[in-house]
Amino acid sequence: MASQTNLSPNTKQHPDFNTIKGLTTEETKAVDQLILDELSSDVILINQVGHYIVGNGGKRLRPMLLLLAAKALGPIHNHHLILAAVIEFIHTATLLHDDVVDESELRRGKESANAVWGNAASVLVGDYLYSSAFEMMVRTNNMRVMEILSKTTTAIAEGEVLQLLNCNNPETTEAKYLEVISRKTAILFSAATRLGAVISQSGPEIEDNLARYGQHLGIAFQLIDDALDYKATKEELGKNLGDDLAEGKPTLPLIHAIQVGAPEETQIIIDAIKTGDRDAFQEVYNVVQKTQAIAYTEQRAHEEAQKAIDAITILPDSIYKTALIALAEFSVQRNY
Repeated sequence: MASQTNLSPNTKQHPDFNTIKGLTTEETKAVDQLILDELSSDVILINQVGHYIVGNGGKRLRPMLLLLAAKALGPIHNHHLILAAVIEFIHTATLLHDDVVDESELRRGKESANAVWGNAASVLVGDYLYSSAFEMMVRTNNMRVMEILSKTTTAIAEGEVLQLLNCNNPETTEAKYLEVISRKTAILFSAATRLGAVISQSGPEIEDNLARYGQHLGIAFQLIDDALDYKATKEELGKNLGDDLAEGKPTLPLIHAIQVGAPEETQIIIDAIKTGDRDAFQEVYNVVQKTQAIAYTEQRAHEEAQKAIDAITILPDSIYKTALIALAEFSVQRNY
């Protein structure tokens, strides 16, 4: 596959997202087939909901991270493919549960699964995906894998509960918010890149560095998502603008605006967070713009992306290392 790309480990022109995806085309096809096979259940509703959410667009970013990390270290094995599918199942399960908790109506520009089938079906199919993920990971017969993924799913659940506690709370600090996204979002990025190293038997130093890469990348990715909620179009975002505000989520743009805005400005945001008032979006947006809270959030995201890049200097030069660097850059330059 390396011969099909113009990438060079020493190039100053880093690849775009589609070029990066092309580096794992064959493996991704195998992972997708594995996902389809595992979604085959004699319970029809599981098939319907599972296929709907798994097939509903998405970048397949987390499985791709695992595959790129592994390919930066050596050949791909079957266990890499299994764990890439496991990571996607866990991610999909969290999306199903999140949409129920957040009462979301859109996911990636289409009706969310809970909007189509209801909350009960979404929660139960999410549980099925979690269970299937653990059934699949057992096939690796690797206790280290099971330890990493069990801790990861526990951390995700903790992050979701912490986020729930922070909802409608305008006193949430930046530190508390970063703790939420570190557990809820970044930990799965970190697990993906760490597992690539574990299965490749690359040793603790490379494993830890790749895990740090994934963690910082995940934080950067989420911070840009926060910024996009106040600058992207509905079509680009794949959900309704102002959803975070309507859910009473104090994301970093709001937290920063409260910290630096004038009292009359910050009160607008405080009231909107407390009530989850979507109708206040334009007023809140104006304050977010005036306080340069989006620029601040993007700056923090760039800092995290740079930490991710710094973490993988330990890797040998390759097109896959270059792709990992480019993904960190993409994470903070995207508009969707």
